[in-house]
Amino acid sequence: MASTKYIFVTGGVTSSLGKGIIASSLGNLLMARGYRVTIQKFDPYINIDPGTLNPYEHGECYVTDDGAETDLDLGHYERFLNVRTSQANNVTTGRIYHNVITKERRGDYLGKTVQVIPHITDEIKRNFYRLGETGDYDIVITEIGGCVGDIESLPFIEAVRQAKWDLGESNFLVIHLTLIPYLAAAKELKTKPTQHSVKQLLEAGIQPDILVCRSEKPLPSEIRRKLSLFCNVQLNSVIEALDAETIYDVPLMMRKEKLDERVLTKLKLAHKEPPHIDEWRTFLSKLKNPTNEVNIGLVGKYVELPDAYKSIAEAFIHAGAHLECKVNIHWISSETITEKSVKRTLSDLHGVLVAPGFGERGIEGKIEAIRYVRENNIPFFGICLGMQCAVVEFARNVLGFEDAASSEMDKETKHPVIDLMEDQKKITDYGGTMRLGSYECKLKKASKAYQAYKTSTIQERHRHRYEFNNKYLEQMEAAGLKATGINPKSGLVEIVELDNHPYFVGSQFHPELKSTVMNPHPLFVSFIDAIIQNKKN
Repeated sequence: MASTKYIFVTGGVTSSLGKGIIASSLGNLLMARGYRVTIQKFDPYINIDPGTLNPYEHGECYVTDDGAETDLDLGHYERFLNVRTSQANNVTTGRIYHNVITKERRGDYLGKTVQVIPHITDEIKRNFYRLGETGDYDIVITEIGGCVGDIESLPFIEAVRQAKWDLGESNFLVIHLTLIPYLAAAKELKTKPTQHSVKQLLEAGIQPDILVCRSEKPLPSEIRRKLSLFCNVQLNSVIEALDAETIYDVPLMMRKEKLDERVLTKLKLAHKEPPHIDEWRTFLSKLKNPTNEVNIGLVGKYVELPDAYKSIAEAFIHAGAHLECKVNIHWISSETITEKSVKRTLSDLHGVLVAPGFGERGIEGKIEAIRYVRENNIPFFGICLGMQCAVVEFARNVLGFEDAASSEMDKETKHPVIDLMEDQKKITDYGGTMRLGSYECKLKKASKAYQAYKTSTIQERHRHRYEFNNKYLEQMEAAGLKATGINPKSGLVEIVELDNHPYFVGSQFHPELKSTVMNPHPLFVSFIDAIIQNKKN
Protein backbone atom coordinates (compact mmCIF):
# COMPACT_ATOMS: atom_id res chain seq x y z
CA MET A 1 0.00 0.00 0.00
CA ALA A 2 2.87 2.39 0.80
CA SER A 3 3.91 2.46 -2.87
CA THR A 4 0.67 4.31 -3.70
CA LYS A 5 0.34 7.94 -2.65
CA TYR A 6 -3.00 9.23 -1.29
CA ILE A 7 -4.36 12.76 -1.61
CA PHE A 8 -7.53 13.77 0.27
CA VAL A 9 -9.57 16.80 -0.84
CA THR A 10 -11.89 18.33 1.78
CA GLY A 11 -14.11 21.40 1.57
CA GLY A 12 -15.13 24.13 3.96
CA VAL A 13 -17.27 27.26 4.40
CA THR A 14 -19.84 26.29 1.75
CA SER A 15 -20.72 23.48 -0.64
CA SER A 16 -20.44 23.72 -4.45
CA LEU A 17 -17.00 25.36 -4.36
CA GLY A 18 -15.70 22.90 -6.95
CA LYS A 19 -13.86 20.14 -5.07
CA GLY A 20 -14.51 17.84 -8.02
CA ILE A 21 -13.03 20.33 -10.51
CA ILE A 22 -9.95 20.96 -8.33
CA ALA A 23 -9.44 17.20 -7.84
CA SER A 24 -9.90 16.61 -11.60
CA SER A 25 -7.54 19.46 -12.51
CA LEU A 26 -4.85 18.18 -10.15
CA GLY A 27 -5.30 14.64 -11.51
CA ASN A 28 -4.99 16.01 -15.04
CA LEU A 29 -1.68 17.75 -14.23
CA LEU A 30 -0.26 14.71 -12.43
CA MET A 31 -1.18 12.45 -15.38
CA ALA A 32 0.43 14.98 -17.73
CA ARG A 33 3.66 14.30 -15.82
CA GLY A 34 3.38 10.57 -16.44
CA TYR A 35 1.81 9.41 -13.15
CA ARG A 36 -1.04 6.88 -13.11
CA VAL A 37 -3.92 8.60 -11.32
CA THR A 38 -7.50 7.85 -10.32
CA ILE A 39 -10.03 9.88 -8.33
CA GLN A 40 -12.74 8.61 -5.98
CA LYS A 41 -15.67 10.38 -4.30
CA PHE A 42 -16.95 9.62 -0.79
CA ASP A 43 -20.43 11.07 -0.25
CA PRO A 44 -21.88 11.52 3.24
CA TYR A 45 -25.55 10.86 2.43
CA ILE A 46 -27.30 7.64 3.48
CA ASN A 47 -28.63 6.64 0.04
CA ILE A 48 -26.78 3.52 -1.15
CA ASP A 49 -26.11 5.35 -4.44
CA PRO A 50 -27.62 8.32 -6.34
CA GLY A 51 -29.71 6.00 -8.55
CA THR A 52 -32.99 6.72 -6.74
CA LEU A 53 -32.34 10.45 -6.19
CA ASN A 54 -34.40 13.07 -8.03
CA PRO A 55 -32.21 15.05 -10.49
CA TYR A 56 -33.40 18.25 -8.75
CA GLU A 57 -31.83 16.90 -5.53
CA HIS A 58 -28.53 15.76 -6.94
CA GLY A 59 -28.08 16.63 -10.60
CA GLU A 60 -27.58 13.82 -13.07
CA CYS A 61 -26.84 10.25 -12.06
CA TYR A 62 -23.59 9.29 -13.79
CA VAL A 63 -23.28 5.65 -14.93
CA THR A 64 -19.97 3.79 -15.28
CA ASP A 65 -19.04 0.92 -17.62
CA ASP A 66 -19.58 -1.61 -14.83
CA GLY A 67 -23.13 -0.36 -14.20
CA ALA A 68 -22.56 1.74 -11.07
CA GLU A 69 -24.96 4.65 -10.56
CA THR A 70 -22.71 7.38 -9.19
CA ASP A 71 -22.23 11.04 -8.31
CA LEU A 72 -21.93 13.47 -11.24
CA ASP A 73 -18.37 14.37 -10.12
CA LEU A 74 -17.24 11.03 -11.58
CA GLY A 75 -18.18 12.53 -14.93
CA HIS A 76 -15.69 15.34 -14.31
CA TYR A 77 -13.02 12.80 -13.35
CA GLU A 78 -13.48 10.91 -16.62
CA ARG A 79 -13.73 14.04 -18.77
CA PHE A 80 -10.53 15.57 -17.33
CA LEU A 81 -8.43 12.40 -16.95
CA ASN A 82 -9.74 10.34 -19.89
CA VAL A 83 -9.62 7.34 -17.51
CA ARG A 84 -12.66 5.14 -16.85
CA THR A 85 -14.12 4.96 -13.33
CA SER A 86 -16.06 2.12 -11.67
CA GLN A 87 -18.21 1.13 -8.70
CA ALA A 88 -15.12 1.50 -6.47
CA ASN A 89 -14.77 5.21 -7.34
CA ASN A 90 -17.96 6.33 -5.55
CA VAL A 91 -18.87 5.30 -2.00
CA THR A 92 -21.67 6.70 0.18
CA THR A 93 -22.40 6.53 3.91
CA GLY A 94 -25.28 4.24 2.97
CA ARG A 95 -22.89 1.84 1.22
CA ILE A 96 -20.49 1.87 4.22
CA TYR A 97 -23.24 1.14 6.76
CA HIS A 98 -24.80 -1.47 4.48
CA ASN A 99 -21.44 -3.29 4.26
CA VAL A 100 -20.85 -3.13 8.04
CA ILE A 101 -24.38 -4.30 8.91
CA THR A 102 -24.08 -7.17 6.39
CA LYS A 103 -20.82 -8.26 8.08
CA GLU A 104 -22.43 -7.98 11.52
CA ARG A 105 -25.38 -10.15 10.46
CA ARG A 106 -22.93 -12.68 9.06
CA GLY A 107 -21.11 -12.85 12.41
CA ASP A 108 -17.84 -11.40 11.10
CA TYR A 109 -17.35 -9.28 14.24
CA LEU A 110 -17.51 -12.34 16.54
CA GLY A 111 -20.17 -10.88 18.81
CA LYS A 112 -18.38 -7.57 19.45
CA THR A 113 -20.31 -4.31 19.88
CA VAL A 114 -20.27 -2.66 16.45
CA GLN A 115 -19.33 1.04 16.71
CA VAL A 116 -18.51 4.05 14.52
CA ILE A 117 -14.89 3.71 15.68
CA PRO A 118 -13.34 1.34 14.74
CA HIS A 119 -15.87 -0.55 12.59
CA ILE A 120 -17.34 2.24 10.42
CA THR A 121 -14.01 4.06 10.07
CA ASP A 122 -12.23 0.78 9.23
CA GLU A 123 -14.75 0.13 6.45
CA ILE A 124 -14.26 3.68 5.13
CA LYS A 125 -10.47 3.18 5.11
CA ARG A 126 -10.82 -0.20 3.39
CA ASN A 127 -12.64 1.64 0.60
CA PHE A 128 -10.04 4.46 0.61
CA TYR A 129 -7.32 1.90 -0.17
CA ARG A 130 -9.20 -0.42 -2.55
CA LEU A 131 -8.08 1.21 -5.79
CA GLY A 132 -4.52 1.78 -4.55
CA GLU A 133 -4.14 -1.90 -3.70
CA THR A 134 -4.80 -2.95 -7.31
CA GLY A 135 -1.31 -1.77 -8.30
CA ASP A 136 -2.82 0.16 -11.24
CA TYR A 137 -2.22 3.64 -9.79
CA ASP A 138 0.66 5.70 -8.44
CA ILE A 139 -1.66 8.31 -6.90
CA VAL A 140 -5.24 8.02 -5.61
CA ILE A 141 -7.12 11.30 -5.08
CA THR A 142 -10.08 11.03 -2.69
CA GLU A 143 -12.72 13.75 -2.61
CA ILE A 144 -14.71 13.91 0.63
CA GLY A 145 -18.20 15.25 -0.11
CA GLY A 146 -19.98 17.88 1.96
CA CYS A 147 -18.38 20.47 4.25
CA VAL A 148 -16.05 20.07 7.21
CA GLY A 149 -18.25 20.45 10.29
CA ASP A 150 -21.26 18.65 8.78
CA ILE A 151 -22.43 15.97 11.20
CA GLU A 152 -22.65 13.46 8.32
CA SER A 153 -18.99 13.95 7.37
CA LEU A 154 -17.50 13.23 10.80
CA PRO A 155 -16.75 9.50 10.28
CA PHE A 156 -15.05 10.27 6.94
CA ILE A 157 -12.91 13.03 8.46
CA GLU A 158 -11.94 10.70 11.33
CA ALA A 159 -11.01 8.00 8.80
CA VAL A 160 -8.80 10.51 6.96
CA ARG A 161 -7.07 11.33 10.28
CA GLN A 162 -6.40 7.64 10.90
CA ALA A 163 -5.20 7.14 7.31
CA LYS A 164 -2.22 9.41 7.93
CA TRP A 165 -0.85 6.96 10.51
CA ASP A 166 -1.56 3.95 8.28
CA LEU A 167 0.21 5.48 5.29
CA GLY A 168 3.05 7.58 6.66
CA GLU A 169 3.90 11.27 6.15
CA SER A 170 5.24 11.11 2.59
CA ASN A 171 2.35 8.98 1.27
CA PHE A 172 -0.47 11.16 2.60
CA LEU A 173 -1.60 14.72 1.84
CA VAL A 174 -4.69 16.83 2.59
CA ILE A 175 -5.87 19.67 0.34
CA HIS A 176 -8.55 21.88 1.88
CA LEU A 177 -10.72 23.88 -0.53
CA THR A 178 -12.27 26.94 1.02
CA LEU A 179 -13.89 30.28 0.19
CA ILE A 180 -12.43 33.78 0.59
CA PRO A 181 -15.53 36.00 0.28
CA TYR A 182 -15.29 39.58 -0.98
CA LEU A 183 -17.40 42.10 0.92
CA ALA A 184 -18.27 44.80 -1.61
CA ALA A 185 -19.34 47.32 1.06
CA ALA A 186 -16.00 47.04 2.87
CA LYS A 187 -14.07 46.44 -0.37
CA GLU A 188 -12.22 43.64 1.43
CA LEU A 189 -11.46 39.94 1.05
CA LYS A 190 -12.22 38.13 4.31
CA THR A 191 -10.15 35.24 5.67
CA LYS A 192 -12.17 34.53 8.84
CA PRO A 193 -14.46 31.85 7.29
CA THR A 194 -11.35 29.97 6.12
CA GLN A 195 -9.71 30.29 9.54
CA HIS A 196 -12.82 28.79 11.18
CA SER A 197 -12.99 26.01 8.59
CA VAL A 198 -9.34 25.04 9.16
CA LYS A 199 -9.91 25.26 12.93
CA GLN A 200 -12.69 22.64 12.59
CA LEU A 201 -10.29 20.40 10.66
CA LEU A 202 -7.64 20.84 13.34
CA GLU A 203 -10.18 19.96 16.04
CA ALA A 204 -10.76 16.71 14.11
CA GLY A 205 -7.01 16.05 14.20
CA ILE A 206 -6.18 16.99 10.60
CA GLN A 207 -3.67 19.66 9.58
CA PRO A 208 -4.23 20.58 5.90
CA ASP A 209 -1.02 20.58 3.83
CA ILE A 210 -2.37 22.84 1.08
CA LEU A 211 -5.12 25.48 1.07
CA VAL A 212 -6.91 26.11 -2.23
CA CYS A 213 -8.82 29.39 -1.88
CA ARG A 214 -11.80 30.08 -4.14
CA SER A 215 -12.24 33.80 -4.71
CA GLU A 216 -13.71 36.25 -7.18
CA LYS A 217 -10.75 38.62 -6.60
CA PRO A 218 -6.98 37.88 -6.72
CA LEU A 219 -5.41 37.18 -3.31
CA PRO A 220 -2.89 39.91 -2.37
CA SER A 221 0.36 38.79 -0.73
CA GLU A 222 -0.74 40.07 2.71
CA ILE A 223 -3.88 37.88 2.56
CA ARG A 224 -1.76 34.85 1.63
CA ARG A 225 0.62 35.58 4.53
CA LYS A 226 -2.30 35.92 6.92
CA LEU A 227 -3.79 32.61 5.77
CA SER A 228 -0.39 30.94 6.07
CA LEU A 229 0.10 32.25 9.61
CA PHE A 230 -3.37 31.59 11.02
CA CYS A 231 -3.95 28.25 9.23
CA ASN A 232 -0.44 26.87 9.90
CA VAL A 233 0.20 26.24 6.17
CA GLN A 234 3.39 27.11 4.26
CA LEU A 235 3.09 30.36 2.32
CA ASN A 236 3.70 28.69 -1.07
CA SER A 237 0.97 26.17 -0.23
CA VAL A 238 -1.73 28.86 -0.17
CA ILE A 239 -3.17 28.46 -3.68
CA GLU A 240 -5.43 30.97 -5.40
CA ALA A 241 -8.42 29.58 -7.34
CA LEU A 242 -10.17 32.44 -9.11
CA ASP A 243 -13.54 32.11 -10.83
CA ALA A 244 -12.83 30.75 -14.33
CA GLU A 245 -14.35 31.48 -17.73
CA THR A 246 -14.73 27.71 -18.22
CA ILE A 247 -13.99 24.75 -15.93
CA TYR A 248 -11.45 23.60 -18.53
CA ASP A 249 -9.28 26.63 -17.67
CA VAL A 250 -8.77 25.33 -14.13
CA PRO A 251 -5.90 22.85 -14.84
CA LEU A 252 -3.86 25.67 -16.42
CA MET A 253 -4.74 28.01 -13.55
CA MET A 254 -3.61 25.38 -11.03
CA ARG A 255 -0.44 24.84 -13.06
CA LYS A 256 0.28 28.58 -12.90
CA GLU A 257 -0.19 28.44 -9.10
CA LYS A 258 2.15 25.38 -9.00
CA LEU A 259 -0.40 23.20 -7.19
CA ASP A 260 1.01 20.06 -8.85
CA GLU A 261 4.56 20.97 -7.84
CA ARG A 262 3.57 21.53 -4.20
CA VAL A 263 1.78 18.15 -4.16
CA LEU A 264 4.71 16.27 -5.71
CA THR A 265 7.23 17.95 -3.36
CA LYS A 266 5.21 16.97 -0.27
CA LEU A 267 4.75 13.40 -1.56
CA LYS A 268 8.47 13.19 -2.39
CA LEU A 269 7.82 12.44 -6.07
CA ALA A 270 9.92 13.61 -9.02
CA HIS A 271 8.78 16.73 -10.87
CA LYS A 272 11.75 17.92 -12.91
CA GLU A 273 9.92 17.47 -16.22
CA PRO A 274 7.06 19.95 -16.86
CA PRO A 275 3.59 18.48 -17.54
CA HIS A 276 2.75 17.73 -21.19
CA ILE A 277 -0.38 19.85 -21.62
CA ASP A 278 -0.10 20.99 -25.26
CA GLU A 279 -3.19 19.00 -26.32
CA TRP A 280 -5.18 20.61 -23.52
CA ARG A 281 -4.03 24.06 -24.63
CA THR A 282 -5.06 23.23 -28.22
CA PHE A 283 -8.54 22.20 -27.00
CA LEU A 284 -8.90 25.47 -25.07
CA SER A 285 -7.74 27.49 -28.07
CA LYS A 286 -10.38 25.86 -30.29
CA LEU A 287 -13.02 26.27 -27.57
CA LYS A 288 -12.33 29.99 -27.23
CA ASN A 289 -11.82 30.81 -30.91
CA PRO A 290 -14.74 29.20 -32.77
CA THR A 291 -15.23 29.72 -36.51
CA ASN A 292 -18.91 28.67 -36.39
CA GLU A 293 -21.88 29.10 -34.08
CA VAL A 294 -25.08 27.04 -33.72
CA ASN A 295 -28.17 27.22 -31.52
CA ILE A 296 -29.38 23.88 -30.17
CA GLY A 297 -32.56 23.36 -28.15
CA LEU A 298 -32.27 20.89 -25.28
CA VAL A 299 -35.82 19.74 -24.57
CA GLY A 300 -36.20 18.13 -21.15
CA LYS A 301 -38.19 18.33 -17.95
CA TYR A 302 -35.40 19.19 -15.47
CA VAL A 303 -34.07 22.22 -17.37
CA GLU A 304 -34.37 24.54 -14.33
CA LEU A 305 -31.31 22.68 -12.99
CA PRO A 306 -28.80 22.29 -15.85
CA ASP A 307 -26.73 19.88 -13.68
CA ALA A 308 -29.50 17.34 -14.37
CA TYR A 309 -28.06 17.19 -17.93
CA LYS A 310 -24.43 17.93 -17.02
CA SER A 311 -22.81 15.30 -19.27
CA ILE A 312 -24.89 16.37 -22.29
CA ALA A 313 -23.86 20.02 -21.84
CA GLU A 314 -20.19 19.01 -21.52
CA ALA A 315 -20.40 16.66 -24.54
CA PHE A 316 -21.61 19.63 -26.62
CA ILE A 317 -18.56 21.61 -25.43
CA HIS A 318 -16.14 18.78 -26.38
CA ALA A 319 -17.69 18.16 -29.80
CA GLY A 320 -18.13 21.88 -30.49
CA ALA A 321 -14.45 22.59 -29.72
CA HIS A 322 -13.41 19.67 -31.94
CA LEU A 323 -15.30 21.29 -34.84
CA GLU A 324 -14.31 24.84 -33.79
CA CYS A 325 -17.98 25.64 -33.31
CA LYS A 326 -19.63 27.49 -30.44
CA VAL A 327 -22.71 25.58 -29.27
CA ASN A 328 -25.36 27.75 -27.61
CA ILE A 329 -27.73 25.52 -25.63
CA HIS A 330 -31.29 26.77 -25.25
CA TRP A 331 -32.87 25.04 -22.23
CA ILE A 332 -36.51 24.29 -23.07
CA SER A 333 -39.00 22.73 -20.66
CA SER A 334 -40.97 20.04 -22.48
CA GLU A 335 -44.01 21.00 -20.38
CA THR A 336 -44.21 24.34 -22.22
CA ILE A 337 -44.37 22.77 -25.69
CA THR A 338 -47.79 22.31 -27.25
CA GLU A 339 -49.12 22.05 -30.80
CA LYS A 340 -49.72 25.84 -30.71
CA SER A 341 -46.38 26.86 -29.17
CA VAL A 342 -44.01 24.41 -30.85
CA LYS A 343 -43.28 26.50 -33.95
CA ARG A 344 -42.64 29.64 -31.92
CA THR A 345 -40.36 27.69 -29.55
CA LEU A 346 -38.27 25.69 -32.03
CA SER A 347 -38.33 27.39 -35.44
CA ASP A 348 -35.25 29.58 -34.85
CA LEU A 349 -33.07 26.69 -33.63
CA HIS A 350 -30.50 24.91 -35.81
CA GLY A 351 -30.98 21.56 -34.06
CA VAL A 352 -32.90 19.91 -31.23
CA LEU A 353 -31.83 17.29 -28.67
CA VAL A 354 -34.58 15.58 -26.70
CA ALA A 355 -33.15 14.57 -23.34
CA PRO A 356 -33.45 11.42 -21.24
CA GLY A 357 -35.70 11.15 -18.17
CA PHE A 358 -38.31 9.07 -16.39
CA GLY A 359 -42.07 9.36 -15.92
CA GLU A 360 -44.88 10.87 -17.95
CA ARG A 361 -44.56 14.54 -16.96
CA GLY A 362 -43.68 16.59 -20.06
CA ILE A 363 -43.82 13.55 -22.37
CA GLU A 364 -46.38 15.01 -24.80
CA GLY A 365 -44.23 18.14 -25.21
CA LYS A 366 -41.25 15.97 -26.19
CA ILE A 367 -43.36 14.07 -28.73
CA GLU A 368 -44.71 17.34 -30.19
CA ALA A 369 -41.18 18.73 -30.48
CA ILE A 370 -40.04 15.60 -32.35
CA ARG A 371 -43.02 15.80 -34.76
CA TYR A 372 -42.08 19.39 -35.58
CA VAL A 373 -38.37 18.73 -36.23
CA ARG A 374 -39.16 15.58 -38.24
CA GLU A 375 -41.62 17.39 -40.48
CA ASN A 376 -39.45 20.51 -40.86
CA ASN A 377 -36.10 18.83 -41.51
CA ILE A 378 -34.43 20.23 -38.38
CA PRO A 379 -31.53 18.01 -37.21
CA PHE A 380 -32.64 15.86 -34.26
CA PHE A 381 -30.84 13.76 -31.66
CA GLY A 382 -32.79 11.74 -29.08
CA ILE A 383 -31.18 10.09 -26.06
CA CYS A 384 -32.83 7.22 -24.15
CA LEU A 385 -36.35 8.53 -23.43
CA GLY A 386 -35.74 11.00 -26.28
CA MET A 387 -35.24 8.06 -28.65
CA GLN A 388 -38.30 6.30 -27.22
CA CYS A 389 -40.42 9.43 -27.79
CA ALA A 390 -39.22 9.51 -31.41
CA VAL A 391 -40.50 5.93 -31.86
CA VAL A 392 -43.86 6.82 -30.27
CA GLU A 393 -44.19 9.96 -32.42
CA PHE A 394 -43.43 7.99 -35.59
CA ALA A 395 -45.95 5.28 -34.67
CA ARG A 396 -48.67 7.86 -34.04
CA ASN A 397 -48.14 10.28 -36.93
CA VAL A 398 -46.65 8.08 -39.69
CA LEU A 399 -47.99 4.58 -38.97
CA GLY A 400 -51.35 5.98 -37.79
CA PHE A 401 -51.47 4.24 -34.39
CA GLU A 402 -53.10 7.16 -32.59
CA ASP A 403 -52.86 5.61 -29.11
CA ALA A 404 -49.24 4.41 -29.55
CA ALA A 405 -47.25 4.94 -26.35
CA SER A 406 -44.62 3.57 -24.06
CA SER A 407 -46.15 1.21 -21.52
CA GLU A 408 -44.26 3.27 -18.91
CA MET A 409 -46.71 6.11 -19.60
CA ASP A 410 -49.83 4.20 -20.67
CA LYS A 411 -50.22 0.62 -19.45
CA GLU A 412 -53.52 0.22 -21.34
CA THR A 413 -52.29 1.24 -24.82
CA LYS A 414 -53.08 -1.17 -27.67
CA HIS A 415 -49.78 -0.23 -29.33
CA PRO A 416 -46.94 -0.40 -26.74
CA VAL A 417 -44.19 0.46 -29.23
CA ILE A 418 -41.90 0.89 -26.20
CA ASP A 419 -42.38 -1.82 -23.60
CA LEU A 420 -40.92 -3.24 -20.40
CA MET A 421 -38.36 -6.02 -20.79
CA GLU A 422 -39.59 -9.40 -19.54
CA ASP A 423 -36.88 -9.59 -16.85
CA GLN A 424 -38.00 -6.19 -15.50
CA LYS A 425 -41.65 -7.10 -14.97
CA LYS A 426 -41.16 -8.87 -11.62
CA ILE A 427 -38.90 -6.19 -10.07
CA THR A 428 -40.24 -4.25 -7.08
CA ASP A 429 -37.05 -2.53 -5.79
CA TYR A 430 -35.93 0.46 -7.86
CA GLY A 431 -32.28 0.91 -6.83
CA GLY A 432 -29.70 -0.57 -9.20
CA THR A 433 -32.22 -2.79 -11.04
CA MET A 434 -32.37 -1.15 -14.48
CA ARG A 435 -30.40 -2.14 -17.55
CA LEU A 436 -27.18 -0.48 -16.39
CA GLY A 437 -23.65 -0.10 -17.70
CA SER A 438 -21.84 -1.00 -20.89
CA TYR A 439 -23.46 -3.18 -23.59
CA GLU A 440 -22.34 -4.12 -27.08
CA CYS A 441 -24.03 -2.71 -30.18
CA LYS A 442 -23.60 -3.74 -33.84
CA LEU A 443 -23.99 -0.94 -36.38
CA LYS A 444 -25.36 -1.24 -39.92
CA LYS A 445 -22.85 0.09 -42.43
CA ALA A 446 -25.20 2.33 -44.41
CA SER A 447 -26.05 4.45 -41.37
CA LYS A 448 -25.16 7.82 -39.88
CA ALA A 449 -24.08 6.03 -36.71
CA TYR A 450 -21.55 3.92 -38.63
CA GLN A 451 -20.26 7.03 -40.42
CA ALA A 452 -19.80 8.69 -37.01
CA TYR A 453 -18.09 5.79 -35.19
CA LYS A 454 -16.21 4.42 -38.25
CA THR A 455 -16.51 0.92 -36.82
CA SER A 456 -19.25 -1.71 -36.78
CA THR A 457 -19.01 -2.76 -33.09
CA ILE A 458 -19.32 -0.29 -30.22
CA GLN A 459 -19.80 -0.41 -26.44
CA GLU A 460 -22.10 2.16 -24.83
CA ARG A 461 -23.59 2.79 -21.38
CA HIS A 462 -27.25 2.27 -20.53
CA ARG A 463 -29.67 3.33 -17.81
CA HIS A 464 -33.29 2.38 -18.53
CA ARG A 465 -36.01 -0.25 -18.07
CA TYR A 466 -38.08 0.11 -21.23
CA GLU A 467 -37.06 -0.99 -24.74
CA PHE A 468 -38.11 -0.73 -28.39
CA ASN A 469 -40.84 -3.35 -28.94
CA ASN A 470 -39.51 -5.54 -31.77
CA LYS A 471 -43.08 -6.58 -32.72
CA TYR A 472 -43.30 -3.22 -34.52
CA LEU A 473 -39.83 -3.28 -36.10
CA GLU A 474 -40.90 -4.48 -39.56
CA GLN A 475 -43.65 -1.85 -39.87
CA MET A 476 -41.38 0.95 -38.64
CA GLU A 477 -38.59 0.05 -41.07
CA ALA A 478 -41.01 -0.26 -44.01
CA ALA A 479 -42.20 3.30 -43.28
CA GLY A 480 -38.65 4.72 -43.05
CA LEU A 481 -37.57 4.56 -39.38
CA LYS A 482 -34.62 2.15 -39.48
CA ALA A 483 -33.00 0.22 -36.63
CA THR A 484 -29.31 0.85 -37.38
CA GLY A 485 -27.84 -0.39 -34.09
CA ILE A 486 -28.73 -3.75 -32.52
CA ASN A 487 -27.52 -5.54 -29.39
CA PRO A 488 -26.16 -8.83 -30.81
CA LYS A 489 -27.07 -10.96 -27.77
CA SER A 490 -30.63 -9.78 -27.07
CA GLY A 491 -31.65 -8.41 -30.48
CA LEU A 492 -32.79 -5.21 -28.75
CA VAL A 493 -32.79 -2.03 -30.83
CA GLU A 494 -30.09 0.43 -29.70
CA ILE A 495 -30.22 3.11 -32.44
CA VAL A 496 -32.98 4.32 -34.78
CA GLU A 497 -32.51 6.64 -37.77
CA LEU A 498 -34.90 8.25 -40.22
CA ASP A 499 -34.32 8.11 -43.97
CA ASN A 500 -34.28 11.31 -46.04
CA HIS A 501 -33.66 13.73 -43.19
CA PRO A 502 -30.64 16.01 -42.53
CA TYR A 503 -30.03 14.20 -39.21
CA PHE A 504 -32.53 12.14 -37.25
CA VAL A 505 -30.86 9.75 -34.80
CA GLY A 506 -32.08 8.28 -31.53
CA SER A 507 -29.99 6.16 -29.18
CA GLN A 508 -31.31 3.94 -26.40
CA PHE A 509 -27.96 4.34 -24.61
CA HIS A 510 -26.34 7.48 -23.12
CA PRO A 511 -23.49 8.56 -25.42
CA GLU A 512 -22.86 11.71 -23.38
CA LEU A 513 -21.39 9.61 -20.54
CA LYS A 514 -18.35 8.63 -22.62
CA SER A 515 -17.47 12.04 -24.05
CA THR A 516 -14.17 13.49 -22.80
CA VAL A 517 -12.01 16.50 -23.67
CA MET A 518 -9.50 14.32 -25.52
CA ASN A 519 -12.16 12.03 -27.08
CA PRO A 520 -15.36 13.92 -27.95
CA HIS A 521 -18.22 11.51 -28.57
CA PRO A 522 -18.70 10.57 -32.27
CA LEU A 523 -22.51 11.00 -32.18
CA PHE A 524 -22.26 14.51 -30.73
CA VAL A 525 -19.59 15.40 -33.31
CA SER A 526 -21.72 14.06 -36.17
CA PHE A 527 -24.85 15.82 -34.84
CA ILE A 528 -23.12 19.23 -34.66
CA ASP A 529 -21.42 18.66 -38.01
CA ALA A 530 -24.81 17.87 -39.61
CA ILE A 531 -26.24 21.06 -38.08
CA ILE A 532 -23.35 23.12 -39.53
CA GLN A 533 -23.89 21.59 -42.99
CA ASN A 534 -27.68 22.02 -42.80
CA LYS A 535 -27.25 25.63 -41.70
CA LYS A 536 -25.07 26.31 -44.79
CA ASN A 537 -27.68 24.77 -47.07
